[in-house]
Amino acid sequence: MIPSQMLKGTLEGCILKVIGRSETYGYEITQQLRQYGFSEIAEGTIYPLLLRLEKNGLISAQYRQSALGPKRKYFSLTDKGIEELRCFSKSWMELENAVNQVMNSDRPSPPAPGSRTEEIRGGNRDE
Repeated sequence: MIPSQMLKGTLEGCILKVIGRSETYGYEITQQLRQYGFSEIAEGTIYPLLLRLEKNGLISAQYRQSALGPKRKYFSLTDKGIEELRCFSKSWMELENAVNQVMNSDRPSPPAPGSRTEEIRGGNRDE
């Protein structure tokens, strides 16, 4: 299970990516996210995010008739949403790279310049 704090901010970018692949509706977005490993995502989590993305002009919605029941609200990316997805992807790659470097490194990190650790190690002596 992915902790909710780790999902904050990330889920919106993932939703934009799913919608960017093809127009889709809320339930289908939830199903796709579950297939990608977001097993604990509830529809009740997705719909408020969709409303916020729509309110912010990142996605647009259109009701369409469904063969299986009531009309469905289909979402697609706006130009602003395409740009936001591009920015999210770039930021995600930077974050992923930084986290991987920390998690996969066996060496201790160098002390920050001017830090107490650096002084103890002899990097900033005034002798």
